Amino acid sequence: MSVGIVMLVHTALNRAEQVARHWTAAGCPVVIHVDSNVPRKVFRAFQSALADNDQVRFCRRHRCEWGTWGIVAASQSGAEMMLADFPDVRHVYLASGSCLPLRPVQELVDYLADRPLTDFIESATTADVPWTVGGLDEERFTLRFPFSWKKNRFLFDRYVEFQRRFRLYRRMPAGLVPHMGSQWWCLTRRTLSAILEDPDRQMFDTYFRQVWIPDESYFQTLVRLYSSNIESRSLTLSKFDFQGKPHIFYDDHLQLLRRSDCFVARKIWPWADRLYKAFLTDGSAAMKRTEPNPGKIDRIFAKAVERRTRGRPGLYMQSRFPNQDWENGLTSSPYSVFEGFSELFEDFEPWLTKITGTRVHGHLFADARAEFSGGAHLINGALSDNAICRDNDPKAFFTSLIWNTRGERQCFQFGPHDNQAIEWTLAKDPNAQISVISGAWAVPLFRSNKNFSVLRKEAAALQKIEAAHLDVLRSTWAKARVRIWTMAEFIESPMEPLQTIIDEIGTVSPRRLAEAPRMVDLEGFGRFLQNLKNQGMHPYLMGDFPVETEVRHAPKPPRKPYLVQ
Repeated sequence: MSVGIVMLVHTALNRAEQVARHWTAAGCPVVIHVDSNVPRKVFRAFQSALADNDQVRFCRRHRCEWGTWGIVAASQSGAEMMLADFPDVRHVYLASGSCLPLRPVQELVDYLADRPLTDFIESATTADVPWTVGGLDEERFTLRFPFSWKKNRFLFDRYVEFQRRFRLYRRMPAGLVPHMGSQWWCLTRRTLSAILEDPDRQMFDTYFRQVWIPDESYFQTLVRLYSSNIESRSLTLSKFDFQGKPHIFYDDHLQLLRRSDCFVARKIWPWADRLYKAFLTDGSAAMKRTEPNPGKIDRIFAKAVERRTRGRPGLYMQSRFPNQDWENGLTSSPYSVFEGFSELFEDFEPWLTKITGTRVHGHLFADARAEFSGGAHLINGALSDNAICRDNDPKAFFTSLIWNTRGERQCFQFGPHDNQAIEWTLAKDPNAQISVISGAWAVPLFRSNKNFSVLRKEAAALQKIEAAHLDVLRSTWAKARVRIWTMAEFIESPMEPLQTIIDEIGTVSPRRLAEAPRMVDLEGFGRFLQNLKNQGMHPYLMGDFPVETEVRHAPKPPRKPYLVQ
């Protein structure tokens, strides 16, 4: 008899009974502490169920609430009874009712017998602890915490602020250096008895009663006074998420737990029948005798934490959706936005589709409907072209469209007529390639047959919208790849900017463009702009557009080569 088990139990008493019998069947005595929050009737029934086992004891009960002294008091009471009632115990192993032995108990006994003077307890200074969550490191030792963090959060926070404001700090008892670590330890009789029988124990207990989460610091600090050989690690596999909450192991974690080679794991789901059946067996089902190595599965847990906190690029999950800027990338893949191109060129969408092989939409954020490619009313993911549904959450509509069509590059048109609520999403997205011909919105007005007074008013409104939009695209917060041409400079030589855009998209056939798409007839457009000026509206976004201009619809013929000798 060399290992004794102290179990802290507060729920799932039937599983605790099953595990306790497993320990004692291998010759390890068990002292059980049952949380005083458990009703007396339930406790009595649990006690009666184990009355036939003379290797099981029940210690004095304490109220155990997370982050309070009760858990340390429970550990002390269980350890004191273990040392008093079982003098042959060399190591005391602290476990919970939700802990499950993963390897035959005899392997743990042999492992500790080979290390009779070694204490296994995670014990690191506050400066070296990376896992603290909640903003209290050194202050958990220098402030007082008389209020429960879970039940009286308001009083807890206010009292912390009060102590900080008036500098009501405490000093550690002389000779102690604060250490922290997992509460699940395995200590030698010599070290544990020295802690429990220390003449200054009352002073230490009084101090640690008002330390925050003392079960992670009491034994971890005092062990440094008495132990001659500390292995700063726990023999219990326990994993925590990014919020400091313990991971729960279910039936589908069976192979994962086997790979850890650890002796004990927590926290096991009480209804994980497959796990209890697989591990609570006799020694014939022993796993290979090897050093416990939880690092084998750390990579899997690290990926799980990353997936939960960051997710996949462009996929909005419930855990991050309500929080702005928690997304892992605004969208999932690159896409292209064209502003002014469909106004300046005839049949621009079919031409772009043919040249690039991408899916080219019209104005996705037009007032009437989302103009999906081919005039479709539904697109991947059952996204509807209904403008009301789209405008209820334009960002969600757009990011869903990019996610649902990943693997195929999307292109669409945008302009001052469209819903501008999406402009910041586009500007801040590194996946966006935005090409703008400023002032091209005036071409449909020029070609319309409306009264000039109406055209002037509409032109002024559209110019104001586009000017604000261009400010967004040029802001320091913009991360999209943005190119802006005035209409005058673009039509002067359209082939070069078109070739640049097509090269970035990636064409089906990477050859240079032989011709541009057919440009609309702009005869008289300069006079139209001059008339707007004459009526008091200054159309400056088009650039320096002459009153009479010869619009070039095709590229200049290349110069004849010549030979230099």
